[in-house]
Amino acid sequence: MSPDTTRWRSSSTYEYVDHLTAPDVGWEWLRRNDDYQHDFERLHRAQRQSPDLIERASAKWGLRFRCRAKPQRH
Repeated sequence: MSPDTTRWRSSSTYEYVDHLTAPDVGWEWLRRNDDYQHDFERLHRAQRQSPDLIERASAKWGLRFRCRAKPQRH
């Protein structure tokens, strides 16, 4: 599904950008980046997150990816 581009020139569509912090701007850039979406999906779908896969994605994007939560029993 393609994003709706019909209102891209509408200033009201992007008013929220005036209040973004630097990390928020970074997230806006990342979430729209096809390469990042592909890498994130690959990490998300991996049966077991290998340290090598996490390390490569972290180095490429400058991020830390949390490991999947493990069930805990008491």
